[in-house]
Amino acid sequence: MTEVHRSHLGQLVVINAIWGLNIVAVKLSADRFPPVFLTFLRFLIVGLVVWPWLRLRRGEMRWLLVAAICSGGLQFALMYSGVAISGNMSSVAIAGQLGVPFATLMSVALLGEIIHWRRWLGIAMSFAGVVIIGFSPEVLASATGLLLVVVAAFFGSIGLVAIKRVRDLEPLELQAWLAWGSLPVLLTLSLVVEDGQIASLGSAGLPGWGSLLYSVVFASLIAHTAYFALIRRYPVSSVAPVTVLTPLFSVFFSVLILGDVLDARMVVGGLLTLTGVTVILVRERKPVPTGT
Repeated sequence: MTEVHRSHLGQLVVINAIWGLNIVAVKLSADRFPPVFLTFLRFLIVGLVVWPWLRLRRGEMRWLLVAAICSGGLQFALMYSGVAISGNMSSVAIAGQLGVPFATLMSVALLGEIIHWRRWLGIAMSFAGVVIIGFSPEVLASATGLLLVVVAAFFGSIGLVAIKRVRDLEPLELQAWLAWGSLPVLLTLSLVVEDGQIASLGSAGLPGWGSLLYSVVFASLIAHTAYFALIRRYPVSSVAPVTVLTPLFSVFFSVLILGDVLDARMVVGGLLTLTGVTVILVRERKPVPTGT
């Protein structure tokens, strides 16, 4: 395993802190915008910024569109909807890590990847941890929200398998397709299942718009771009495991800013899930995009 330079390790910690704080930003914005409409706004702003990187790819468009709809629109719409009705963001942040074991299972089922007992153990630990979290009284009060986040992680894993089928995909090109490929789906879905979109534009105020812009600028454009730059420089096995810091930062900021309460089930389940994810990531040979 190649050792990550100290300065780049510092960058990774900052990236994870940005992603960790984003759970607070998502909660503040999801409380002020209809969640699917919020997802539409986020991807619209990102899409306008990364428009110059959007280009057609012959023979690979079906994979890009699957990635856009699953890892873009559906994953984020479901996650934001789960956040909107959840009272505990710490559990949401940890459950979101199920995207890693889901993606590994999808690679086995759809790409014929062979995995060995250590990663199977990591997968089992990840799911067992979330089940334990689900029985926490704090989480049971809004169990539907946790379920939506788990389903979001599943759709994200389908998109990740599609991304693996596209060759030499630049990070900003991927963000461009995730945005523009999912916008029609998100707008249609919001118009069908939500109301109050126009009113929310005026009533969200500084907390709503500021949180949305944080997600766009810091979590999406800055942190993801910096992360993929490090992925290019170092082996994935040296960089990806550090992303387990993201949910730890999320829990810290959720407790500090949102007043989340942690009980023994959440602590034990969280540690079990994050240990399982770490085992999977250490054994993973390809990058697993993370962050929200």
